[in-house]
Amino acid sequence: MTVTNVLVANRGEIARRVFATCRRMGLGTVAVYSDADADSPHVGEADAAVRLPGNAPAETYLRGDLVVAAALAAGADAVHPGYGFLSENAEFARAVLDAGLVWVGPPVAAIEQMGSKVAAKKMMDAAGVPVLAELDPAEVTAAHLPVLIKASAGGGGRGMRVVRELAELTTELEGARREAQSAFGDPTVFCERYLETGRHIEVQVLADTLGTVWAVGERECSIQRRHQKVVEEAPSPLVGRVDGMRTRLFEAARLATEAIGYTGAGTVEFLADERGDFFFLEMNTRLQVEHPVTECTTGLDLVRAQLAVASGAALAPEPPVTRGHSIEVRLYAEDPAKDWQPQSGALHRFEIPSVVTEFDLFERPGVRLDTGVVDDSVIGVHYDPMLAKVISYAETRSAAARLLAAALSRAKIHGLVTNRDLLVRVLRHPAFLAGDTDTSFFATHGLDVLSAPLVSEADEALSIVAAALAEVAENRRRAPVGGGFPSGWRNLPAQPQRKSYDSARTGIHDVDYSFGRSSVTVSGYEGLELIEASAHRVALAVPGERGRVRRQFEIARYGDLVCVDSPLGPVAARRLPRFLDPAEQVAAGSLLAPMPGSVIRVGAEAGDRVERGQPILWLEAMKMEHAIVAPADGVLSALNVVVGQQVEVAAVLAVVDTETESEENS
Repeated sequence: MTVTNVLVANRGEIARRVFATCRRMGLGTVAVYSDADADSPHVGEADAAVRLPGNAPAETYLRGDLVVAAALAAGADAVHPGYGFLSENAEFARAVLDAGLVWVGPPVAAIEQMGSKVAAKKMMDAAGVPVLAELDPAEVTAAHLPVLIKASAGGGGRGMRVVRELAELTTELEGARREAQSAFGDPTVFCERYLETGRHIEVQVLADTLGTVWAVGERECSIQRRHQKVVEEAPSPLVGRVDGMRTRLFEAARLATEAIGYTGAGTVEFLADERGDFFFLEMNTRLQVEHPVTECTTGLDLVRAQLAVASGAALAPEPPVTRGHSIEVRLYAEDPAKDWQPQSGALHRFEIPSVVTEFDLFERPGVRLDTGVVDDSVIGVHYDPMLAKVISYAETRSAAARLLAAALSRAKIHGLVTNRDLLVRVLRHPAFLAGDTDTSFFATHGLDVLSAPLVSEADEALSIVAAALAEVAENRRRAPVGGGFPSGWRNLPAQPQRKSYDSARTGIHDVDYSFGRSSVTVSGYEGLELIEASAHRVALAVPGERGRVRRQFEIARYGDLVCVDSPLGPVAARRLPRFLDPAEQVAAGSLLAPMPGSVIRVGAEAGDRVERGQPILWLEAMKMEHAIVAPADGVLSALNVVVGQQVEVAAVLAVVDTETESEENS
């Protein structure tokens, strides 16, 4: 069947990615969207869009019946599932086919066989693919520890928990089942032996309906947080240095693909050790998030290939050869220093420099951007907080890492805390550059070190000085009389003035400044020279041991939020009013909601004694559970929420009276 009009049963970045290829092929496009995504870029870019009423995945993107109805209503003749949501749901694939539409994915039987990770591992074992033994959660003993709990019906880190103490098994199983149900609509989980260190290696496969099977190259995705990939690359540093490993790996991937009669694009995932031994983890019967690194190193548009195979086209006898190196990072709205806490709110500005293309291939070294957000996008709590995938391609691995780190470090990302600084530090880390990237990378090298801001505390303070001078310049420009900068002649020496800012990292910054006839003096910065100042740009000459160095700063304001970008590193701070409103202050020991979400469980009651780090309650947001813990030993004097309650960011959830406070009040 010829495909002419494609509905993408997904949202955000992957919907835009598929639409981009469809436009290059001259195909029509149809989007679906939840109420929360009504203003999403993927909706505006489609030729037609159909609303799925509601916000939560269970009532929108996981409703296969509504998606099929949307395709028929909009005149689509094919459905591309993207990744996540219904992409590996056999019943949805069957419903698409039953409606007379082309399913841009593998056969229903293949999805069913690989849909249960338990059954899949047994099938792969029988096919001669090496596997790790599956464990029944009810039969796990202390001798099996540590074990990894995994969701049978999905991936992406949802429903995955590491258990090292047998007493934790029941609680972790319950949490994993809740996450699996929320993300995939199926609470089934299983256990397997957990390897503390290992390499996550996967092979991209592509198969047509005529029997040709390609192993299109391997990827390494070992750097992970919460069992979800953060940095991905092709080819794998490990595979490249172990003799014969690539040949064995590709053979195992082809065996797995042929064993289930697979067609289309898929990925066979393995866990490997440093010797080059590997074990089957799962087969993803869909396009992977990290597919761009394979595209960049092969010149193959995998979405185009999916559409071609779905239309009955044949593959060439051999896959394209690989060249160069590509690295992808997942840029998330999250705070790695606070247990990867997801962020929500307005993304005021989003700009990545050095981007050669978006959602496309390129022949020369450069940076590719695949994103679902633009300036002024709002990041909500209903979906994954990934903002973008930023991908580099170069002739060598070191060049690709250098190129990607530079682009990220110069990016303008205003309004939300992200993992950008962590990604840059990883890409520049000696262990990463040496190819030493196992799954314990963050634990080995210290998350506190890797998540530290790129800008030093001294340079952050200087950036805030620049923000203050930019604000002064703008105020003077707007003044009805005496405008201009610096100020004109005064009969008396200028008295110091003050502007104050609050940095989440370093606290309050008071910038005391005064103007002479042609200069500015800033307290604590002897010899500082103001070269240029406007509302959005400041240039300063900073004295140093070897002479003055000119520093340039770009300043943007969004209400009281001030964002400063410079080669020193990004800085964000809040402009403080001259007088604080007492009504806006909260009691010491208050536990504030770090994000909007739903209270799914409470672990203590008002009046209970609690210990530092003890979970008080759990919030569900962005398809993950987040524990809210006691900040110190004390008494839980107030619990302001109940299970099922929706809370907004910064809401006071509970109050803990610390031991010191209790003693003072006694």
